[in-house]
Amino acid sequence: MDDQNKNLILATALSFVVILVWFVMFPPPEPAVEDPNAAITATDGTTPLAPAATAPSTAPPAEIAVTDAQAAPDAPRVDIATARLSGSISLVGGRIDDLKLNDYRVSLDENAPIVSLLKPSNRPNAYYALYGWAPGAGLTLEQVPGANTEWVVESGDTLTESTPVTLKWDNGAGLVFRRTVSLDQNFMFSVKQTVENTGAGTVSLAPYGILARHGEPEDLKSFFILHEGLVAMSDGELTETKYSGMTDFAFDPREGAAAEVTQVSENGWIGFTDHYWMATLVPQPGSAFKSVAKYDETRDIYQTEAVMPTQTVAQGQTISASSQLFAGAKEWATIRDYQNKSGVAGFIDSIDWGWFFFLTKPIFAVLHWLNGIIGNMGWAIIGLTITIKIIVFPLAYKSYASMAKMKELQPQMEKLKEQAGGDRQKMQQAMMELYKKEKVNPASGCLPILIQIPIFFSLYKVIFVTLELRHAPWIGWITDLSSPDPSSILNLFGLLPFTPPDPGSIIAIISLGVLPILLGISMWLQQKLNPAPTDPTQQMIFAWMPWIFMFMLGSFASGLVLYWITNNVITFTQQYTIMRIHGYKPDVFGNIKSSFKRKPKSDTK
Repeated sequence: MDDQNKNLILATALSFVVILVWFVMFPPPEPAVEDPNAAITATDGTTPLAPAATAPSTAPPAEIAVTDAQAAPDAPRVDIATARLSGSISLVGGRIDDLKLNDYRVSLDENAPIVSLLKPSNRPNAYYALYGWAPGAGLTLEQVPGANTEWVVESGDTLTESTPVTLKWDNGAGLVFRRTVSLDQNFMFSVKQTVENTGAGTVSLAPYGILARHGEPEDLKSFFILHEGLVAMSDGELTETKYSGMTDFAFDPREGAAAEVTQVSENGWIGFTDHYWMATLVPQPGSAFKSVAKYDETRDIYQTEAVMPTQTVAQGQTISASSQLFAGAKEWATIRDYQNKSGVAGFIDSIDWGWFFFLTKPIFAVLHWLNGIIGNMGWAIIGLTITIKIIVFPLAYKSYASMAKMKELQPQMEKLKEQAGGDRQKMQQAMMELYKKEKVNPASGCLPILIQIPIFFSLYKVIFVTLELRHAPWIGWITDLSSPDPSSILNLFGLLPFTPPDPGSIIAIISLGVLPILLGISMWLQQKLNPAPTDPTQQMIFAWMPWIFMFMLGSFASGLVLYWITNNVITFTQQYTIMRIHGYKPDVFGNIKSSFKRKPKSDTK
């Protein structure tokens, strides 16, 4: 077995190992542990800001679970109607609990329902945002608005991009609360809370925002490579915790539940992320707040809170607090604009870029740019593949040139084998001297494969995670590049009148579509640039490898298979051309013919 074949076999084995490790051992990084007792510091760096006298976790959250079932069904509502969002706000609690994403449907079916993001508490898998004030000195729980406060509309009949809605509640004890909700052209709500003190004396209270989720999402994917659950940014530190991880939080007596508390000094946000959708509480950039993530086991409620510093309001004074709520689709361009133009620090990291973020981020940026030019994500993937091949071409050229040189040295290597006889050490020394003399690196053939592995994984992550690939068509039968090829060899690609097995079934493994078959053929043709190795074990490995990959990748997203096919075609062209330039003419058709010839028994001993 010569060194070139050893290296190729090693690279093949490494490919399988890395793929297995990727799927089995790719958990998200452990979140940093913060000190829950740390004080919030003032944004000007002078004196500490006082924490809330009564954290909302000991008041409103308890009411959410206890009284929602009675309060929510008959609650009057204010409609939400924009080009991209529809739904309503409940006047009981003033909660944003009914929200649909008009641009997205749950499937490609023409009559599929619109994606519903937020849901009222009287529905399964309730999910909503709630705002209020935690009582401090001089106030009781009943004197501040909470989960079941009955608000009235002071202005605005419908929440649109141009018409905000203001809600009002008078506690009857000298405090008048107002909440003004506005909405931009995409998915960002702005919530301004004000308190007017018309009574006697000074009171203190702390504004807060809550996102509550009753139970885990019904469509939770539970994939290792996809993060769904808590996502938070705290002064540049990203935290990602799955729902199962939130149940392991230590019990915090001050929060009344299993919780993790982080004191954010300047910039941050906290919320829940799904595969393609997200809801996050976004306090004012540059302001301090207490970031709380908790799980209430008795009620099965996952909850995030953003508690702003306590404020005092004297007689005749009015105070206010503003924050934002993102509730919508994780569109890369939209989230990037919120980060770059609106100052939401690190917001682009709410998309799960994974450990290879240094590759996934630029890969998607180029893919998004190409899609904007071409107007089709499938052709953009092909364009991205060509771009990547151009970038790595200098290294590929060196590798293929070295492989061509190895072919030229084949007669000399055969002579060295004859001279060495059975002395393997002598053979290895002679080979190394020959490589050194001819300036050939026998390991260079592995480099394209080793480079391709992280790029392949990064693109897989991009295609699987990013919303822009969801339901993105290419040509003909490929209507969703984020899903496997829907065609099947079992019904002759639609010629026979029966439906192929569901992609999730076991038999679907052999239900190969057009793209996986083209992938296998492209890998097989790429092999035929070189004669089959003489060693029978190597012959068997090389013969089966294209078809093993064909079945392995058959259930992968069609966009990823399209990338691999394009990569193989370009690699074949490059390798053939470079070998011809260096004087070695690959006999592709001859190698194909010889692979079908039956070997004499003496040749296989």
